[in-house]
Amino acid sequence: MRESSKRGLGGSSTATMSGPLPSPDTALAAPLRALARRDADIRAAYRRCGLPAIRCHDPGFAGLLRIIVAQQLSAASARAIIGRLESALPPLVPESFLDLDEAALRRIGLSRQKVRYGRALAEDVMAGRIDFAAVAALDDEAAIERLSQVSGVGRWSAEVYLLFALRRPDIWPADDLAVRVALQRLKRLPERPSRDEMMALGEGWRPYRSAAARLLWHFYSHPGVPSAGT
Repeated sequence: MRESSKRGLGGSSTATMSGPLPSPDTALAAPLRALARRDADIRAAYRRCGLPAIRCHDPGFAGLLRIIVAQQLSAASARAIIGRLESALPPLVPESFLDLDEAALRRIGLSRQKVRYGRALAEDVMAGRIDFAAVAALDDEAAIERLSQVSGVGRWSAEVYLLFALRRPDIWPADDLAVRVALQRLKRLPERPSRDEMMALGEGWRPYRSAAARLLWHFYSHPGVPSAGT
């Protein structure tokens, strides 16, 4: 599966990898109420599903590494691998990651490709080629462009970082598979929307598209929500 067609956080979230179930994200209440006033389908989904759970990453190396590790994995697999990685590397910093050889990282569960991506990220951070404080100071598109220059990070991963590490309010992951499926269900569309259709549908939700995406991931995995076309 290509980087632009990830399972999506509805099916592979890495924001809370262990411990008790997270609490509802009350920071989303105000933007979701604003969206519900504009869009009857959002209003119905919000009433049915409630607030999404708190999901966040620490900004910096550890947060982006977790996103890379979880690419194309189920939630259970991502939780298990990241749990083992965090246990092996307290703290999860570039230096400690580079201290583990490939065999050790493979035993933890990383694929050869993700070992390569993780090492490249750690080396970029240590060499100063990626500065997370500088990324945080950029506007959304510039930050996505900068992060996408990192090996193993495409637009989807950069958008997830902005959503969950930087908590940007208007990120719209139009290529995310779960968001596309959820939007098809929400709007009762006959087919899964294309990227152009996703962008057009999201326009009416500015400047709260992050909240809309979070609700769609929640809607996608919520028990009892019908499949598209039903």
